[in-house]
Amino acid sequence: MRLCFLVEEHYRHDGMPNEVIRQLAAWGHRVDVLRPGGSLLHMTEAVRAGTHDAWVLKTVSGGPGLTLLEAAAAAGLTTVNDARSIRGVRDKALAAAIGRSRGLPLPRTYAAARPELLAEIPASEYPLVVKPADGSSGRAVHLVASPDRLAAASPGLAREGMLIAQPYVPNSGVDVKVYCVAGELYATERRSPLHPEHAVRERRVPLSAEVAAIAGQVGAVYGLDLYGVDVLLGPDGPVVVDVNDFPSFRQVPDAVARVARAVLGLARAGRGTAGAGLPVTGGPPEQHGVVAEPSLRGRAHPVPDTVPVPDTVSVPGTVPVPVAPAAVQVSAAAGEGA
Repeated sequence: MRLCFLVEEHYRHDGMPNEVIRQLAAWGHRVDVLRPGGSLLHMTEAVRAGTHDAWVLKTVSGGPGLTLLEAAAAAGLTTVNDARSIRGVRDKALAAAIGRSRGLPLPRTYAAARPELLAEIPASEYPLVVKPADGSSGRAVHLVASPDRLAAASPGLAREGMLIAQPYVPNSGVDVKVYCVAGELYATERRSPLHPEHAVRERRVPLSAEVAAIAGQVGAVYGLDLYGVDVLLGPDGPVVVDVNDFPSFRQVPDAVARVARAVLGLARAGRGTAGAGLPVTGGPPEQHGVVAEPSLRGRAHPVPDTVPVPDTVSVPGTVPVPVAPAAVQVSAAAGEGA
């Protein structure tokens, strides 16, 4: 198969997806790599060529890669994940609206174009977690204890664009990160970015049936096949606090080969091709290490990246280079794998 990976500078030396690219090449597949943030892209030629079996995106939120992926999808090319599904989770305000309307346990969410507008949020909603709607990797996440502390956080948020604010979910300071690799679920735990004082070793953990069901539902609601879900185990049960398309898959056993096989399977099936609305994944996910473990409630459960790959850019039509409303509550065949 011939695949095109869109990898931005932020992930240039990371193991995911670079080791996946190496694995696919070792199996005899042709893999082209485009770096949307560092290349002049001849858009019409790149997507019109149609010489790839699938396009795969690994970029930061708000990066130029998603635009190119959406262009490929609009031209009828297969994308992994589905381009519309990625947009649905990259915008955290949109993700909250979609998730709550479909019954996912997400916190109440407010959105504001400027930090000062967050002052309209009732005091009863504090403490608040405030972060950019297009944030990633824990960027500019603030825990605001009370309304009088909001002004202190505002300077760090002023240039972040659209913001979201959610009531803080009391937890033990440990996050659960559930990874889904084409229907298989794996759970890890890590220190919460809001509680850096906790010493937590990142490791795989048993996955409760309750959290597994929620993680599987996330894939169906957003139409994702390769994704991660951040879950807090609060006093009222598990709460979804973030969803990531194509995460790092750290602590997933044999992650590189699993993800590479999943990409090939999705490319063959054409699951990521632009279609009408968000796709619904078929069948319940396979759960690894699932246990009925109510004792986990009240604790909390997580993940990063590593490793480089040489540049290989050979997509036709490309040449190297750069590339105020009030606060609103958001409701609602060679080798293995050939």
